Amino acid sequence: MALDELERETTFRESVDIMFDRAAAHLDISEGLKHKIKVCNSVYAVRFGVRLRGDIHTFTGYRAVHSEHKEPVKGGIRYALSVDQDEVEALAALMTYKCALVQVPFGGSKGGLNINPKDWDEEELERITRRFTSELAKRDLIHPSQNVPAPDMGTGEREMAWMADQYRRLHPTDIDSLACVTGKPLSAGGIAGRVEATGRGVQFALHEFFRHDEDVREARMQGDLEGKRVIVQGLGNVGYHAAKFLSEEDGALIIGVAERDGGIYDEKGIDVEALRQFINKTGGVRGYPHGTCITDGTKLLEEDCDILIPAAVEGSIWRGNAPNVQAKLIIEAANGPITANADTILREKGVVIIPDMYANAGGVTVSYFEWVKNLSHIRFGRMQRREDEKQKMLLLQELEKMTGQKFSPEFVAKFGRGADEIDLVRSGLDDTMRLAYQTMREAWRSVDAIEDMRTAAYYVSLKDIAESYRSLGL
Repeated sequence: MALDELERETTFRESVDIMFDRAAAHLDISEGLKHKIKVCNSVYAVRFGVRLRGDIHTFTGYRAVHSEHKEPVKGGIRYALSVDQDEVEALAALMTYKCALVQVPFGGSKGGLNINPKDWDEEELERITRRFTSELAKRDLIHPSQNVPAPDMGTGEREMAWMADQYRRLHPTDIDSLACVTGKPLSAGGIAGRVEATGRGVQFALHEFFRHDEDVREARMQGDLEGKRVIVQGLGNVGYHAAKFLSEEDGALIIGVAERDGGIYDEKGIDVEALRQFINKTGGVRGYPHGTCITDGTKLLEEDCDILIPAAVEGSIWRGNAPNVQAKLIIEAANGPITANADTILREKGVVIIPDMYANAGGVTVSYFEWVKNLSHIRFGRMQRREDEKQKMLLLQELEKMTGQKFSPEFVAKFGRGADEIDLVRSGLDDTMRLAYQTMREAWRSVDAIEDMRTAAYYVSLKDIAESYRSLGL
């Protein structure tokens, strides 16, 4: 699509369809199969009433199922005033493609309530959530083997625990009822590492990117993450964990954080933990005593930096600000933060983009691990951890006998510790992100006419989905 053809800004759903078409053009499949993969299978819209504050309030919710080429279908539930049918259909499509890319055996789904969760207290939100769950359960739109929701914008462990409990009450004899949703707290059947999963996945994605010198040079950088200047938009769950891990573990310099009420810029580096605590206490970044406060936080998207991490909402980089973006590398931690129009502009400027359907796949990957844990009814590591420790200690003892040297207590404690659930979850996530990047990169570097990672990611996903449909007889 040429820039002079971009007469208006594309919507989120249009952007997803445009990017689909761009990749599908490189696939040797029929037009009918392309259309079958592209369209959303079904959308359920519900309006239900809940008596609150002495009156009946009516809420509108959605659950879209994009593709059932593999089941169950998987996707988050968000609480936001932006929720509508187009949004959940676009997000459900992204989930289908994302799961295929990272080889998680789910189809794509998405849902949400058109609600501002800040308008209601905890007890009211619980009543609303439980009623919404009942409406979904009536139509098997929440079910361990058919449709498995997860947290998204405006929801978290608390809401997932309510949903799981409500489903269990409706299906008291279902032994696998905990697997009806993922993203639950540990005490309610969750898995270690799920809260950090998407942010951790962003970190692992960048690790893999920086292992490939050719890719790093294309982004006009060199070396590793040490000292790289990073700007993050949105210090919610995903942005916070990504910024925290990159700064504390990889030596990256977080020079800017954009939030709804403004932004903080400090070329010497921002203390992510201190800023997060300030936001939790005050509700925003205004008044933060360190760095420079910027009234319009979106302007930070245009500041000079090495890596830009949009981790807020869709469409934050669009045709209006894309020409001013100075980042060398953008990694999409949010869903759809770059519109199709902006994507064209940025690619023509030479900006390298690590696409959302890969970059933020950490959440659904660890959700898959949680789902498997719930179905197996056993914590990962429980059966083998102590045996691993015993074998490692035997090895260390033999080495000490052979060498006549004693290992330090610190080394023995570190090396001899068996892998627990959090270790296994991080290992599985790291492996998933590495392999998915390599598969995406192979298409990017070897398929004629594919010039960017987003098209390559769609290409790999659609090819896998097409094979699944063919095996089903289509």
